[in-house]
Amino acid sequence: MSKSGRIILVIAMAAAMAACAKKEEEVMVEPITVEPTETGKYK
Repeated sequence: MSKSGRIILVIAMAAAMAACAKKEEEVMVEPITVEPTETGKYK
């Protein structure tokens, strides 16, 4: 097998392994912010 053929084979195997690997779901949690309340000072 030629050198370029081996490189393509290695890249294909790495891509297949990455695709089949167990993927952890990243859960993005939005920070809870407190909304400012109107105090009536500037009404």
